[in-house]
Amino acid sequence: MAISRSQLLKELLPGLNALFGLEYAKYGEEHKEIFETETSDRSFEEETKLSGFGAAGTKTEGAAIEYDTAQEAWTARYTHETVAMGFSLTEESIEDNLYDSLSARYTKALARAMAYTKQVKAAAILNKAFTGTGNPTYGDGKVLVASDHPLVNGGSNSNLLGNVDLNETSLENAVIQIGKWTDERGLLISARPKKLIIPSDLQFTATRLLETEGRVGTADNDLNTIKTNGVVPEGYTINHYLTSTGNWFLTTDIPNGLKHFTRAKMTTGMDADFDTGNSRYKARERYSFGVSDPLAITGAGS
Repeated sequence: MAISRSQLLKELLPGLNALFGLEYAKYGEEHKEIFETETSDRSFEEETKLSGFGAAGTKTEGAAIEYDTAQEAWTARYTHETVAMGFSLTEESIEDNLYDSLSARYTKALARAMAYTKQVKAAAILNKAFTGTGNPTYGDGKVLVASDHPLVNGGSNSNLLGNVDLNETSLENAVIQIGKWTDERGLLISARPKKLIIPSDLQFTATRLLETEGRVGTADNDLNTIKTNGVVPEGYTINHYLTSTGNWFLTTDIPNGLKHFTRAKMTTGMDADFDTGNSRYKARERYSFGVSDPLAITGAGS
């Protein structure tokens, strides 16, 4: 349906002092703090996790060497979505508007809507990271944050801290948990924390935990070992699109974790309908958000 003069009555009359409501500042591309971005030239992308070898055995004199096998563990798939929106203006509304350009004004609003949608879709990966009805599972058959990510050797890794508040103890437990992860065959991997991902509600707690010299919430003259040891080297970032006020996440240096594929960058276009004279404007892009290796993140919440 085209935007007509009946929806823009005040803009057809002289004496209007200001038009407002479309000039609010917006948050930046917060998904870039969480996701690796790559380009794609297919309708979907797949990434397969490989299993290496187990610990080597001891060979006794004269005995045959022991051979091991390797295999594929599981595959993650990214299916790109097409995200698009448009608007239409009647010929008369453009002619009779007495103020700024209608097309310029609503083209900016269209760009804002497209950017907002991308951030919501990105944050949905974390908002639906825990076990719950309708929450997605990934290549290993588990939700993003789970206590039992299965391994080829029959064991499992946990990147779930439980439904615990962000505090000194829970953050220390997260660092300890990350240090105990193994690969598919049970060999320890050198994983390190990188950055806290929090809702805006936890920003003051995060500042106290990461930036104060002494321990938080105690009269003891102890060092804040979280800061002294530099265990969260990239500090914290706020994601304003997280829907829970208490869930928090800690990213790691594990590669090929949370990914954003760009299939087609955002393009805009316009044309005029010959019969009606309406001018139509649209924006369109294709992308996907998903998870390859869940060990790229650990989380607390529900």
